[in-house]
Amino acid sequence: MKKSFLTLVFGSAIFLAACGGDDTATNGETAEIDGKNVVQQSCATCHGGQLQGGSAPALNQLGAKYSEEEILDIILNGKDRMPPGIVKGEKAEAAAEYLSTLK
Repeated sequence: MKKSFLTLVFGSAIFLAACGGDDTATNGETAEIDGKNVVQQSCATCHGGQLQGGSAPALNQLGAKYSEEEILDIILNGKDRMPPGIVKGEKAEAAAEYLSTLK
């Protein structure tokens, strides 16, 4: 009985350790979020695959019009027909950083 209980506890610990991954790189640092990928996954449906515009305005020169902070504000709070919070947290920050480089 003790042996099977210990086996169950040990097996559960291994299983939980394998499932408990996080967003860290192999060297212990946090993995960087790729803003371009976030934009392609979250924005291209409305703004076009090349961000040229579609059912929503073009984003391919957004950095010429808005600062990174202004873009982040739009992502988080919405503007005109764009709803707020489609992307949140670090992903929103990465997307704003990337979009601010498009000029």
